Amino acid sequence: MSLFRDDGIVLRTQKLGEADRIITLLTRGHGRVRAVARGVRRTKSKFGARLEPFSHVDVQFFARGSELIGRGLPLCTQAETIAPYGRHIVSEYGRYTAGTAMLETAERFTDHEGEPNVQQYLLLVGGLRTLANGERAPGLVLDAFLLRSLAMGGYAPSFEDCAKCGLPGPNRFFSIAAGGVICGDCRVPGSVVPSPEALRLLGALLTGDWPAAEAAESRHVREGSGLVSAYLHWHLERGLRSLRFVEKG
Repeated sequence: MSLFRDDGIVLRTQKLGEADRIITLLTRGHGRVRAVARGVRRTKSKFGARLEPFSHVDVQFFARGSELIGRGLPLCTQAETIAPYGRHIVSEYGRYTAGTAMLETAERFTDHEGEPNVQQYLLLVGGLRTLANGERAPGLVLDAFLLRSLAMGGYAPSFEDCAKCGLPGPNRFFSIAAGGVICGDCRVPGSVVPSPEALRLLGALLTGDWPAAEAAESRHVREGSGLVSAYLHWHLERGLRSLRFVEKG
């Protein structure tokens, strides 16, 4: 039997029996972890409220053997709140739906339990912190998070230079299968012609140029969100369930 300690974000919870839950977390040191939290659904539970989605927590696990991920699920025996992001995120529909899509994305980009993915973890922490602060539009925060998650997964789209031949941009055409914008010579069937403003917006979100992103008009924000959703769907091979509820623009 071994004890492990880590900090993580609660991605989702599932009921187990009459009083327990299975908690899925994205942790700094162990990647995605599923653990059983016993008795947390009882009203007298001391730490059940700390293990809700969006919560940033310091957790202690009790596992069989010398590895956290092994035979059976570990037990979550203690949780201390680092930041209660959920308190502010769930209070506003736009933040809640954007945050839910971010949690689902983080889980989808961490395929294997027990494999650290510090970049994805830090991206999620930063994204939820920004959502909770309410300083930026939830839709822009979500699209920036999705684009950067794709980039960290090796699927960074190009919004300037041709994704096939490297011709310096700006380029007019956009192909999901080709990896972003493409020039006229590399144009493939199914390419679309987004507005230059939408492409500039997406490039700004990917690089973190928030003044440029926040200057975009609503119609270009909606157009850009559609491109991000389609690009994500292509590379994940199936869409995010939560994206259908996200407010656009």
